[in-house]
Amino acid sequence: MGTHPDYAAYAAEQLSQAGNIRLRKMFGEYGVYCDGIFFGVICEDQLFVKITPEAEAAFPGLPKAPPYEGARNYFLIEDIDNRESLAALVRLTCSVLRETPPKRKRKI
Repeated sequence: MGTHPDYAAYAAEQLSQAGNIRLRKMFGEYGVYCDGIFFGVICEDQLFVKITPEAEAAFPGLPKAPPYEGARNYFLIEDIDNRESLAALVRLTCSVLRETPPKRKRKI
């Protein structure tokens, strides 16, 4: 089915307090970036944010679920209408991801 473009646009609007939000269409779903940092996905009209230890400590009650079959768990954001809380989560997540060194690609 995929994500409806109206939902993706609404989610981006709700995330706008966190920084410069950009959506990238991927396989009928969307990758979500804030200030150039990939931090989440929108799948099946649901917003998922990468889990970091810092965000998990600051937002302990957030449910976790994989955005698609075979994926790792992400935070499942059930209430995208709370802009302040959403922006705080995204800013914290992106600050941690920005400081994390990139993974080295395996040689084949």
